[in-house]
Amino acid sequence: MNVNHVLMRKGAALVTVMALIFVTSGIVAAVYYLLHRGTEVSGLEKKYSVAREASLGGIEVFAKEIVPAAIGGQGLSTVVGSFASITNATVAASATDACFTDKLTKSTANWSSGCSKTLDAASSPDVTFLLSGAAPAQPFQVFAKIVDTVAGNSNTSGILLEGEGAASSQTGMVTAQHFPYIYTMEIQSQRQGDTSQRANLEVLYAY
Repeated sequence: MNVNHVLMRKGAALVTVMALIFVTSGIVAAVYYLLHRGTEVSGLEKKYSVAREASLGGIEVFAKEIVPAAIGGQGLSTVVGSFASITNATVAASATDACFTDKLTKSTANWSSGCSKTLDAASSPDVTFLLSGAAPAQPFQVFAKIVDTVAGNSNTSGILLEGEGAASSQTGMVTAQHFPYIYTMEIQSQRQGDTSQRANLEVLYAY
């Protein structure tokens, strides 16, 4: 076996070893990257989940408590004032009583000029919530806002405009649902001082 042949074999072995080292290093780097990325994604999902829960809580109070009470004739400031004693929460009215009444009882085109219609809930919200959390975590700010109102096919009196004529009294007659108003609501929650931790929800609510 001549010297050149031995050197060629050693050179081939060296190239093979270097290739294996390169491939192994790439696999290890990819594993570390995926683990790191997975941790980041898990953290982001957790942050969004917490912010989303805050938004859902804001929807519950805004749509099921504040809006029905205001439609019943109370001013927004009066309704919001009744929630002052909610544990771990501060509720404030940002819209005026007149503007909120317009949003509740008039189609969007007929709102007064001062009523905000922008889809950004944090821009001129109707109601804001400050939800405190366990220290040292910063509280959540929740912004709720009606951005569109469509007049329905009824009113708020509770009287169904239907009779018991020959057709409507027949078995199998389908009665249409009656909705006085349909609202589009925007809800945004965000960690106070950290706008990267937030969740935005849009709700279509038929009263």
